[in-house]
Amino acid sequence: MSSQALNVRNGQYRALWLTTIAFTLCFAIWTIFSILGIQIKTELSLTETQMALLMAIPILSGSLSRILLGMFTERWGGRIVFSTLMYLAAISAYWLSIADSYNMLLIAGVGLGLAGGGFIVGATYVAAWFETQKQGAALGIFGAGNVGAALTTFGAPFLLGHFSWQETAQIYGVIIAIFATLYFVFSKTEPRRLGNFTPPKFSEQLALLHDIRIWRFALYYFFVFGAFVALALWLPHYLINVYDVSLVTAGILTSLYIIPGSLFRILGGFWSDKYGARRIMYWTLGVSTLCTFLLSYPPTHYSVTGVNHIYEFNFHISLPVFVLFIFTLGFFMSLGKAAVFKHIPTYFPGNVGVVGGLVSMVGGIGGFLLPLTFGMLNDVIGIWQSCFMLLFVICAISLAWMHSAIRKAEKMEWAIGQTVKNLPEMATPDAFVLHDWQPENKDFWENKGKKIARRNLWISIPNLFLAFAVWSIWSIMVVKMPKLGFSYSPNELFWLAALPALSGATLRIFYGFMVPIFGGRRWTALSTASLLIPCLWMGFALQNTETPYLIMLILALLCGLGGGNFSSSMANISFFYPKAEKGTALGLNAGLGNLGVSGMQLFAPLVISASVFGGLEGAPLTQVMANGENQTIWLQNAAFVWVPLIIIGTIAAWFGMNDITDAKSSFKEQAVVFKRRHTWLMCWLYMGTFGSFIGFAAGFPLLSGMLFPEVDPVKFAFIGPLAGALARPVGGKLADIFGGARVTLVNFLFMAIGVCGVLFFLPNSGESGNFFGFFAMFVLLFITTGIGNGSTFRMVPVMFLTLRQRALGKGMERQAEIEGNRESAAVLGFISAIAAYGGFFIPKAYGTSMSLTGAVDTALYGFIVFYASCVAITWWFYARPRAEITC
Repeated sequence: MSSQALNVRNGQYRALWLTTIAFTLCFAIWTIFSILGIQIKTELSLTETQMALLMAIPILSGSLSRILLGMFTERWGGRIVFSTLMYLAAISAYWLSIADSYNMLLIAGVGLGLAGGGFIVGATYVAAWFETQKQGAALGIFGAGNVGAALTTFGAPFLLGHFSWQETAQIYGVIIAIFATLYFVFSKTEPRRLGNFTPPKFSEQLALLHDIRIWRFALYYFFVFGAFVALALWLPHYLINVYDVSLVTAGILTSLYIIPGSLFRILGGFWSDKYGARRIMYWTLGVSTLCTFLLSYPPTHYSVTGVNHIYEFNFHISLPVFVLFIFTLGFFMSLGKAAVFKHIPTYFPGNVGVVGGLVSMVGGIGGFLLPLTFGMLNDVIGIWQSCFMLLFVICAISLAWMHSAIRKAEKMEWAIGQTVKNLPEMATPDAFVLHDWQPENKDFWENKGKKIARRNLWISIPNLFLAFAVWSIWSIMVVKMPKLGFSYSPNELFWLAALPALSGATLRIFYGFMVPIFGGRRWTALSTASLLIPCLWMGFALQNTETPYLIMLILALLCGLGGGNFSSSMANISFFYPKAEKGTALGLNAGLGNLGVSGMQLFAPLVISASVFGGLEGAPLTQVMANGENQTIWLQNAAFVWVPLIIIGTIAAWFGMNDITDAKSSFKEQAVVFKRRHTWLMCWLYMGTFGSFIGFAAGFPLLSGMLFPEVDPVKFAFIGPLAGALARPVGGKLADIFGGARVTLVNFLFMAIGVCGVLFFLPNSGESGNFFGFFAMFVLLFITTGIGNGSTFRMVPVMFLTLRQRALGKGMERQAEIEGNRESAAVLGFISAIAAYGGFFIPKAYGTSMSLTGAVDTALYGFIVFYASCVAITWWFYARPRAEITC
């Protein structure tokens, strides 16, 4: 045996046990608020919502950080990253001990959450030390570090009996800092990093995320880990209320679920090595589906009319049977957690960090979202077993997807006579792929291309319409909610109106690069289907005025999924059309898609006024009118009404759209646009057009209601976005005729004039102002934003095609066309992402201005200065006679 092999063998178990202890300590500090939070809440007089957010923040940050930590581990190694992570957790524990405000506690919670992200660091490090046939058992032992939660459950109360919560936090920090030092000193660098090892680039790691297997594994982990964490938090509450047991008894019975859910992970890893992870997942999901189905059945009284008698009997799950079921569920969840992470190094041996990071991130998010959903379902459905109903649905979908994928793989294996690792469950059929796409070739375009492009455009438009409708739904909700009994302050309402724009803008940064990675057809279908998440959840949450504000914040953020769709939709359509028709095509896609804002603001007031689903949507809320009469409002219909349309749009995209081979490119190939100066200049200009459109749409209803309380803004809110959306194709057509820069220049001048008009009609110095003049000026602003949206989007493809033609020279026209289309698609996605932040900043500018000065004037003067800067940039770089690029 070679010395290197001996060295690896000797280092394996040192790496395993050191990392397992480290993860156990990290898990202990990750859950520290479960015990310390009780004293913190009392000492700082926190509300229930503040306490819930404080407990949730470490779970959320620990989950979201996992994908980045996995990438860091692949690049720099587990020894360095894990040691650094523990030091950061120790610093955060000290910060917690000196916190004297709620904001400081939240910051400490974010830092403590990084300790929870240590799971993927340790899993990547351990997997690198063990050969394939032993990785399951090794990762199972490591994963049993979840028992660290028990260290906090048992140890923290003992410490609090002798020390303050601040001193207890410091003790935690000292212990983890000491072990961080020991870990750095005694752990060794992974064997594969010795010699000629080249760490993967971040762009190469991110390119893996298009593989659908990763998302299937993530769904499994959402159940086996996310649901495990959620039930661990929920079961004591459930047992006390359903079975009327004491708190001590509930804690003991919950342990019968938690312990097998943690320690039997070791057995799951061993069996995954011996029998195969696929078989273990079948057992896990099969038995879990059966358990959750039986646990879903509420206590029921039956009355059966017989021939001579009425037979009555009851059905309910007794406490011993319930304990047996949850023990079984915890046992198989632990097997499943190990089996999922056995899959990852098997299918992605060189990328455990980024793949495992994404999978564990989704699982952690499940642990954050599911407890909130359980409470919401209790409030709306009124059945305690509703939590198990939800888990049954998730588990059944996971089982069906897994079985379908495996059956397809087996058919391929039988056909070619060898094992298939790249499971083809969502492979794109060749009929949907366009291998030869030349829109600049006139013969090709007229004979074949135009028909295909139009079909893709007319499927894209309604899907984008739905995305905008979901994205802007809170602009109407925040107007109606105070009148229906939701006790939120004006500032909290502005936050709900602004947060979808904030999350949507952030998502656009990523969505804009997804089409070349995933394909336009596949990504359009998946991104449209994702809109079901906020719509279904909102439909339940809006039925109860006691729904915590924290849940409303989460739902507002999730509505940003609709905002993210715009950048990918526009990038996709830009590939289909020739340069001469891009302005019109993009204008139609965006303009008619933007109608989703006005469509929502028009239809939402109508559907909430009646039981349009025949009672299936749930009970209404009651609004007291000015004349003293009661009016019933089905606020949830504003979300539920889009569900069937989203399903139809998803199916149409999946079976009716196409992917273009030439549009395929990696993130690295697209990232070159960040080096282009014109990318950043166009961000600024598009912030002035689209950022204004979405910002005015989000803030106008609430601003109008505050400035003119005698007017119901809901009746007029849809008109402005409607005018802006319809004006966008006009802007694209004008740009095709006169040039995008000229149209954009004149448009910004009219936008500045429109803001001056708004200022003129505002209430001021005791005068009531003129609503109709105010409204007319806003309609003018919406029209100009629409025209500017079309003209600026016409500028981008012309600009970047010209740049590539100059760079490549004559004879390279086809290559310049391909590169120009790729770069312009990436730029269109990116600038739309940055511009979407206008939907956050404009409502917040209104709120901040009113908070500081008592009026909105300051915000409007700032808009005028901003539009003046847009005029200067457009003229200097693109519109003057000697401009760098005339477009």
